[in-house]
Amino acid sequence: MDLLLTNIGLLATPRGTTAQKGSAQGKLSLIPNATVGIKDGRIIYVGEQGSDTSATQITVTAAQTIDCGGRLVTPGLVDAHTHLVFGGWRQNELKQKLEGASYIDILKSGGGILNTVEHTRTASETELTEKGKAHLKEMLELGVTTCEAKSGYGLTTEDELKQLRVIQTLDKEQPVDIVPTFMGAHAIPKEFTDNRTGYIDLIISEMLPAVAKEQLAEFCDMFCETAVFTPEESYRILTEAKKYGLAPKMHADEIDPIGGAETAAQIKAISAEHLIQASDDGIQKLAKENVIAVLLPATSFYLDKPYARARDMIKASVAVAIATDFNPGSSPSLNIQLTMNIACLKYKMTPAEVLTAVTLNGAAAINRAKTHGSIEPGKKADIVIWDAPDLDFIFYRYGSNLTHTVIKNGVVN
Repeated sequence: MDLLLTNIGLLATPRGTTAQKGSAQGKLSLIPNATVGIKDGRIIYVGEQGSDTSATQITVTAAQTIDCGGRLVTPGLVDAHTHLVFGGWRQNELKQKLEGASYIDILKSGGGILNTVEHTRTASETELTEKGKAHLKEMLELGVTTCEAKSGYGLTTEDELKQLRVIQTLDKEQPVDIVPTFMGAHAIPKEFTDNRTGYIDLIISEMLPAVAKEQLAEFCDMFCETAVFTPEESYRILTEAKKYGLAPKMHADEIDPIGGAETAAQIKAISAEHLIQASDDGIQKLAKENVIAVLLPATSFYLDKPYARARDMIKASVAVAIATDFNPGSSPSLNIQLTMNIACLKYKMTPAEVLTAVTLNGAAAINRAKTHGSIEPGKKADIVIWDAPDLDFIFYRYGSNLTHTVIKNGVVN
């Protein structure tokens, strides 16, 4: 069914088909008293109500008119970094965190990622799928219409493939678009504790070919960090991944400044993620190579760690995206709205910059900016109608779900 959105109090959207950076990240198209026309799941008209006769001409026989009641309208939100599919939870680690144990301390003791690996390996595809559907339902209710999902909790060839198959199934069986990322290099599994080279060889010789053969992922990510994978190991794995058509991403410089950002620039990754400890040189190199910074403020909040230097990155002309990092350990929240609030308050990003970060720049970080991330003719009709009169309101009213209506592919959810 085609849609005509009328009586939009304010339409706020970035514009374009590439990531916005520098001062452009904070420049939105703001249209008061707007109308949006949707046909066959695509946007065909955007403009001020009554300013163009084409606004009325798009109303075909089967069209549904939605009166937005003077509310704010934005593009559907894009969560460009999640670990969506996993077994179990890790609430038992909360006490350790409160007693001062670090993320790496918990990982070294057999907890953290390795705990989730055990639960994910024993879970069936059906169990993982049903759990993922529940997460995605909540994400959609919060305004997320597209997300990225990483593997990385299997750490064997079959269990990594299992996670990616679940991601593929979820993409087909519910409305949210899901972009798959292979992340076999998330940690060294217990069975390879004394043979890290052997595990890296397994990723290269067995996992990457298997993922490519089944066409289960578009990207390859890895955890470049102290006690996990070195920059040199990261470069080697991602170089091999590119041979199989998987575009590189990197978890970089989250805990220690070990040169992750510089390596992401060297490999020409589409994105570098976390970047809490990125160096000045690393930031400059990201800008030079047009690597998108996917920042994860909810992770800093939950771990009580420093916040990434978003303002410095924007000043350096690095395109910044914001995502939840939803996972059972370091960010057990899929609330993109709360993540946006934290980004505004702790990164000191403006509401306009954050909106771009969770729409067009998020879409660009997963190679979807040509079709997603803005309200423009030709793009997918992924739209959020907010219980808010303006953009500032959704950053001011933190902690509540302010979505009124979510439209995905032109369908009201």
